[in-house]
Amino acid sequence: MAPRLSAFLLFLLWTFLLAACVNPDRAVAYIDLSRRQPLPAIAAAEVIPLRLAVAAIISPQGTAESYAELANYLGEKLHRPVQLIQRRTYAEVNDLVAEQDVDLAFVCTSAYIDGSNESGMQLLVAPEINGHIEYHSALIVPAGSSAETLADLRGRVFAFTDPMSFSGRVYPTYLVQEMGEDPEDFFSKTFFTYSHDRAIQAVAAGVADGAAVDSLVLEYAFKRKPEMKDQLRIIHLSPPFGIPPVVVPSGLPARQKTLLYETLLQMDGDSRGSEILNHLGIGRFVHITDSAYDEARRLTNLVESNQ
Repeated sequence: MAPRLSAFLLFLLWTFLLAACVNPDRAVAYIDLSRRQPLPAIAAAEVIPLRLAVAAIISPQGTAESYAELANYLGEKLHRPVQLIQRRTYAEVNDLVAEQDVDLAFVCTSAYIDGSNESGMQLLVAPEINGHIEYHSALIVPAGSSAETLADLRGRVFAFTDPMSFSGRVYPTYLVQEMGEDPEDFFSKTFFTYSHDRAIQAVAAGVADGAAVDSLVLEYAFKRKPEMKDQLRIIHLSPPFGIPPVVVPSGLPARQKTLLYETLLQMDGDSRGSEILNHLGIGRFVHITDSAYDEARRLTNLVESNQ
């Protein structure tokens, strides 16, 4: 009898547990496997941001103001957030590209030349401005200065933009070296402003007797502040050189590179993109080849070999 009683008690216990697991007020859900729905959208926090670096060709404040619209536009077109990254010097931006810490960067001409040699930095597109993909180094002095040529700035104070800047440091150094001098002895004092608009302001304010700046930034400054035209004079304009390009790191996946390339090339084709380009002073983005930088590369090598 004991075994039968034990079995009966176990049966009662099992029945009680089953009853306890059933909620009489809740119907069992029916799942129709024939009906399919799209997966839920990926949460924004799960999307990897596009990291966009802009060299300080203009001051950090000006860079943020000028490129914020572009960053937002790229984010909308690529369906991912965009992180705008700024650094004080061109070399720091080059380091970000070399270390694959950014996906896209606006750099200066010499920065591209150096980056392509050192880390395999790759051209993506170039801005076309007023129908051209070239720019100049403009040697400027205060409007009231007696200087007519670079030779007249001997013994004066000169503002360089960045140690890696082609138009703001390499080219004026090349001109001084062509006279058989070096900047340290030729000028009484030199200093770096770390942006072209600050070099322009330094000359306009009389802090520097001269500076060499990106001609495109100078034109942009004149548009924003027309009164500057009465404060400055251009005493020398260089031959044309390949325009500061848009680049990507060597390790960027091919699909990402193609998406960025196509998005930038097509920007001028829609009203919003065209408006943003206009705010930046750019007509459109175009394809460019490395040969566009041959002359700037030649002069850079000459300057470095003479230092």
